Amino acid sequence: MEQEHIISGETEEQVWNQVNTGFVANKDLLDYHVVLDQSGRRILLDIGIDLGGGFESGSAYTTFSAYLYSRDAFRFSIHKQGFIDEIGKFFGMQDAVLGYLEFDEKFIVKTNSELKTATLFADDQLRRILLDYEDLSFGIIDYALEETDEKVPFLELKIQAGITDPELLREIYTVFKRAVQILD
Repeated sequence: MEQEHIISGETEEQVWNQVNTGFVANKDLLDYHVVLDQSGRRILLDIGIDLGGGFESGSAYTTFSAYLYSRDAFRFSIHKQGFIDEIGKFFGMQDAVLGYLEFDEKFIVKTNSELKTATLFADDQLRRILLDYEDLSFGIIDYALEETDEKVPFLELKIQAGITDPELLREIYTVFKRAVQILD
C-alpha cells in the first residue's frame, strides 16, 4: 500500500507554505492526493485531471473532504441548479431557501435542518466561492469505513475542475476548514 502524503503544521500559513513548495516540486498534478493536517485536524485534498485523448473528452475534479467528529443527524447537500431542476421546481419539487438571493437562485439545497444550513451558509466568502464554479456538489455524505463498514459523516466539496493554482486552493481550503469547524 502506498504511503499517504501528509502535510502538517500548527497554522494555515505553515501548511500552505509546504503545499506551495510541493506544487513547485511536483511535476505531476494530474493525480494529486494529500492530507492537510493543521493542528491535528485533517482535511483531504484530491485533484484528478484526465486530459482525454483521441475521441474522448477530458475530465477534472478537485475535492476537499473531512471526517466530521459530530455524529448528529444533520445532513445537507447542494448542487448548481440546472435545467432538470427548473422543470422539477415547476412541478413542485422543493428545495430549501436560505435567504441569500443569488445563492438561492443558483443552487438546489436539500437539508433536514434549514436553520443549521442557513447558519453554515451565512459565511459570505463560502457563498462567493461556491458561486464561482459551474459544476460542484457540497454536503455531508455517509462514508462506509473499509475495516468495519460503519458509516461515518464526511463533509465533501467536489468541484468539477482541476484547480492547480495554490492561491485558489488555499482560498477554498480556508472556507472549507471554517465549515468543518462549524459542523464539528
